[in-house]
Amino acid sequence: MAAPERFPASHPRGSWPANKYAAAQRPQGTDARVVMDLASDQFLVVTDTAHP
Repeated sequence: MAAPERFPASHPRGSWPANKYAAAQRPQGTDARVVMDLASDQFLVVTDTAHP
């Protein structure tokens, strides 16, 4: 599992940048999902290489 990409929760569009990034990873065969890290006040995109 790779280190998560981080997006600030204070972004004017909320989780939209994180969701857009996660959606761009899926066609490349990477399972990506957005989670909220309350401690750091950030959206994290957690990725894992998809297994066939």
